[in-house]
Amino acid sequence: MADYREAPLATRPKTLDPNEYFNLSPDQRRAEEDRAALRANLKRQYQTQLNNPLRKELIEDPALTRWVYARANPYLYFKPSYKTSLLGAMFGVVPLFVLYYVFKTDRNRKEEQIKAGILARKFSLSS
Repeated sequence: MADYREAPLATRPKTLDPNEYFNLSPDQRRAEEDRAALRANLKRQYQTQLNNPLRKELIEDPALTRWVYARANPYLYFKPSYKTSLLGAMFGVVPLFVLYYVFKTDRNRKEEQIKAGILARKFSLSS
């Protein structure tokens, strides 16, 4: 744990935080054990329903239902952050300016060649 470096965009996991890991009161330990027992019981119930060979009905996983709902409604659960703002600018705004610059410089170059009489036009209406 001494050589663990924190990531710049992520927080330290609870299991690696010494204050949360070593300095737990008996009440906190008991609460964590109760939550772990509850999770294990729910998992056991789900596995027995899932592996029942005589099952006829659909088994709903509440976590999967929440995940599908969140994927179907992304704007309700979107949280703007520095990373998402940077990605939005990089993929939404920067390409517009780059394309504008490329087309503008190409057009200016062709105009200069036309004025100088250097550009050989492949299609002309006047000739």
